[in-house]
Amino acid sequence: MIPADINATYEVHEWRNALAVLVVAHPTEWQEILTVLRGFKLSKSDILVGGGRKSLVANKLDGQFYNLGWIERRFDTKIVVDEAEYPSPTHGVDCYKNKVALEVEWNNKDPFFDRDLNNFRLLFELRAVDVGIIITRCDSLQPIFRSLNIGPKYGASTTHMNKLLPRVEGGGGGGCPVLAFGIRPALYDPNS
Repeated sequence: MIPADINATYEVHEWRNALAVLVVAHPTEWQEILTVLRGFKLSKSDILVGGGRKSLVANKLDGQFYNLGWIERRFDTKIVVDEAEYPSPTHGVDCYKNKVALEVEWNNKDPFFDRDLNNFRLLFELRAVDVGIIITRCDSLQPIFRSLNIGPKYGASTTHMNKLLPRVEGGGGGGCPVLAFGIRPALYDPNS
């Protein structure tokens, strides 16, 4: 169900039938995800610039989703016991549309994956999300970072596919279907 061109440029992992949920229940959002992924190039200049709150790479991806009507979304959740209410806030979702939640984790500290997966789990259980998606980077980009003398900036304790996989396989997303895309070196453009 993953098009060949996407498989060639992204490492893709799926849990709990996330692709079936997207293709059948959210075909418009699935096509928009493919459009953004196909249009993305990993620019050398974006990698070299420091991120601050959010990197240029993450902003570029998020921006393409926002252009297609996706929004950053926070949910007001609470637990009610008899008449007593207890706030139970969730973390905001980077990109959200029609019960599809998407997070871009380019170069954060790896516990951000725990936060994202827990958020997917809770929002799925509350019926606010049908599927969660994470876009991150593949470990195979590390030689590129080393060649640019920025290898330590993209260290072992930051977000990349080998830090995500054990968390999802260990049940971090609960029952929420999860789809992960890892940016491969094939997307790197050293001339931009």
